Amino acid sequence: MKEVPVVRPSPIAGSWYPGSKDALHTTIRQYLENAAIPAIDGKVFGLIAPHAGYIYSGSTAGYAYHCVQGESYDICAVFSPLHDYQPFGFLTTLHTAYNTPLGDVPVASSLVNAIDEDMQTHSDLFLQRIGLDREHSLEIQLPFLQVALKDSFELVPIMVRTHHSGTLQNAAKSIARVLTGKRVLIIASTDLSHFYTQREANQFDGVMTSHFTSIDPQGVLDAEANQQGFACGAGAVALALWTTQLLGAKHVTLLHHTTSAEASGDTSSVVGYAAAAITG
Repeated sequence: MKEVPVVRPSPIAGSWYPGSKDALHTTIRQYLENAAIPAIDGKVFGLIAPHAGYIYSGSTAGYAYHCVQGESYDICAVFSPLHDYQPFGFLTTLHTAYNTPLGDVPVASSLVNAIDEDMQTHSDLFLQRIGLDREHSLEIQLPFLQVALKDSFELVPIMVRTHHSGTLQNAAKSIARVLTGKRVLIIASTDLSHFYTQREANQFDGVMTSHFTSIDPQGVLDAEANQQGFACGAGAVALALWTTQLLGAKHVTLLHHTTSAEASGDTSSVVGYAAAAITG
């Protein structure tokens, strides 16, 4: 059995995003500076951000993280899909920190444990621990947080494989009970439609993002199930919307939408990306 190191090493630095500290910091600063976002009213409870390689989705992610640039949070809870098969609804890390070229991001282990205990107590759910995973969708948010935020933070990493409405709502209640009263930012990591034409992608993505802006987690799940719109992180987005609503969020503002065609020039088969702010 392979030994699990204390710090999770990055399996994607140098491929999905720049592998050197200086290049990574410069790249993200440029994305943040180039993002011209509309006025955002109220407190930012959460963000929805894409998770493709930065060359494709980094500029869109910059719109999301521009909303919190210079802010301070004690806890950042990142909800993502898990693209590898695991027979569990919710997963978290065995490691005590995630490494990126910008340094280590410590895991808020006591809060992760508290969420797990609350889930088990109130709804017979649990967080399955995994180590040395290769999941990019959670990690790829971390450098943006490291650059955008004013101070260091601890991470609550939750990977979501279920799309069951009741299960996600119960998990949201547990997470909200544990995080209420803390300075917390919740990030939902998702891309949108995959490998449709640009015209089809814009239609599908318009349906999905309309459920974002309606702060309609059930609509997100239904659109994915009925193939009216697509989000590989539909479960993560629904969990984030239900959790932030419990914490006081009332609005979602779409900040940016694009597709991979912007980087590749190929409009025949694209992936959609969106950035949004969850506020109250």
